Amino acid sequence: MALGDRYATDVFVNCPFDDKYRATFAAIVFSIFDCGFRPRCALELDDSGEVRIEKLFRIIESCRFGIHDLTRTELDAANRLPRFNMPLELGLFLAAQRFGDSKQKRKRCLILDREPYRYQKFISDIAGQDIQPHGNSAKQAIRRVRDWLHNHSSRETIPSGIVIHERYATFQRELPRLCKELRLHPKELTYKDYGTIVSKWLLLNA
Repeated sequence: MALGDRYATDVFVNCPFDDKYRATFAAIVFSIFDCGFRPRCALELDDSGEVRIEKLFRIIESCRFGIHDLTRTELDAANRLPRFNMPLELGLFLAAQRFGDSKQKRKRCLILDREPYRYQKFISDIAGQDIQPHGNSAKQAIRRVRDWLHNHSSRETIPSGIVIHERYATFQRELPRLCKELRLHPKELTYKDYGTIVSKWLLLNA
């Protein structure tokens, strides 16, 4: 696929990157790949010569789809302040959709949270959006992502949420072996490492 055609299948993943969310994040990335799309996120940003917000602008511009998880709104234990990166990036995505050219107006997004209606307490301006809860469950997050992407996929059929979760569980069991073959350690995988391993595994287990 030519780079110019990536817009139709690129998915901006705006979610927490902390250890507590790691399993859900890995599951979401896997499910996006398994549905025939390509996940993109801030973790791929590695050019220290470019301002971070400009990197985000570039990635958001290049993605038709966005998955935004607003799970992390509690105060940080160290500084007693909340993390605003995810609401900010959701705002950037919605603004690109609202004020962009005809290509950007085709953007679509899925907003996730751990509980239904919780968002009304901290970001009520998005009331009216279809917020989907996942209950901090990787299995539930996979189903939410799969069902949403299925509505936008050009493929007639894609695996169901249960099937993708079963495939993800199999992949996780095989991940230590796959890492060993590539001389990588599962606890030190970069976002690029993980994406490469998932892509190769899916090609062999279509």
